[in-house]
Amino acid sequence: RIARRLGTTPLIIGLTVVAFGSSAPELLVGVVASVQGQSAVVLGNVVGSNIMNIALILGVAAIVKPMRVGMRILSREAPLMVGITMVVALMMMDGALGRIDGVVLLLGFLGFIWFVLRAAGQEPQEIAAEYSQFEATERGAPTGGVLRELLLLTVGLVGLVVGAQLLLTSAIFFARLLGVTEIVIGLTVVAIGTSLPELATCVVAAMRSESDIALGNAVGSNIFNLLSILGISALLRPIPVGTETLEFEIPAMFIFALALVPLAWRGRLLGRISGSVLVAGYLLFTAILIHRALP
Repeated sequence: RIARRLGTTPLIIGLTVVAFGSSAPELLVGVVASVQGQSAVVLGNVVGSNIMNIALILGVAAIVKPMRVGMRILSREAPLMVGITMVVALMMMDGALGRIDGVVLLLGFLGFIWFVLRAAGQEPQEIAAEYSQFEATERGAPTGGVLRELLLLTVGLVGLVVGAQLLLTSAIFFARLLGVTEIVIGLTVVAIGTSLPELATCVVAAMRSESDIALGNAVGSNIFNLLSILGISALLRPIPVGTETLEFEIPAMFIFALALVPLAWRGRLLGRISGSVLVAGYLLFTAILIHRALP
C-alpha cells in the first residue's frame, strides 16, 4: 500500500514488492543464520525454497487450475534464472561462497531490478490490467495514513525477525535430535516454512486465472533468493559448500530451473499433467534427500 501511495503501478508492485516481499522470510532467516554462524541453514533454505517454488508451488497451482503464460518478461526471466543458477553453482565449485562472491551477487541483483523496471514498460495492456485487478482484490485499497502503514510495516518486520529466530532455533534443535545435518533441515523444514507466502500468492493467483502473477512471483522470488539472500549472507559470513551439496542439491536446483524454461514460453499452457510431474519430481527429490540423510 505504501508503494501504491507513492504512485507505483500495480505491475511494478507485483514484479518487485510482492515477489521480493514473499521472500522476506528467507532473507531474515538467512541474515539471522549468518550472524549466528549457521551458514549451512542459509544455503539449504535458498536451495530448498527455489526447488519448492518451481516443483511444489507451481505444480500445486497448476493442478488447482491450469495456467497459460502471457507475460513477455517471463520468457526472459526464466532463462535468466537458469543462467544465475549456473553462475552461483560455478561460484560454489571452490567449496564456498565468499565475500567477493557476495558483492558480485548483490551487484547482479541491482542489475536485475533495472531489468525488471525496464521490461515492465513493454508488457501489453492486458497484463497490466491483470496485475491491477489482483492488487485491488487481494491487497485492498489504502485505509489509513502513511504513518499507519509505516507502523504496520515495522510491526511486520519485527515479527519476521522474531519468527526467523524461532524457526532457526527450532530447526537446529530438530536437526540435532534426528541426527541429520543442518543443510538437510534447511532444505526441508526451513524451506517449507519460509516458502508459505509464495504458496499462498501462487495458489490464489491460479484460482483467479491470473497465471502470470503466479509464475512471475515464483521466478522473481527464485532470482531474489539467489542474488540477494545468498549475496547478503555471504557478505556477512562466507558460506561453506559441501561436496554432497555440489553433487546432488545444486544439480537438482538447476534441473528444476531448466524444466521451467519451456513452460514459461509465452502462450504455453502449464496444465495438470505438467503440474503433477513437477510435484512428483519434488516428492522424489525429498525422498532421496531424506534417504541420503538417514544414518
